Amino acid sequence: MSVKEEIHAQITGALKNAEFPLKTPQELLAAFPAGADTTCQSGNVKVTAGEAGKLLKPSDFPFTSAKQVADVIVGRAGL
Repeated sequence: MSVKEEIHAQITGALKNAEFPLKTPQELLAAFPAGADTTCQSGNVKVTAGEAGKLLKPSDFPFTSAKQVADVIVGRAGL
């Protein structure tokens, strides 16, 4: 599994119990198990939810699924 695939899977897994749609950055961070401190790691690549949130734009909201969140984050992170 590539770094991109692994981080994507970890984000999706972290949001598996979230109630969608998530309409704001605050709702998204609150949906992660440890909030902004939730960490996804693959090899030497480490990303927190707080860092990933900086890649998002207001126009990205609302998010309707964990896969959508993961797609946007890994796409913009350049993994």
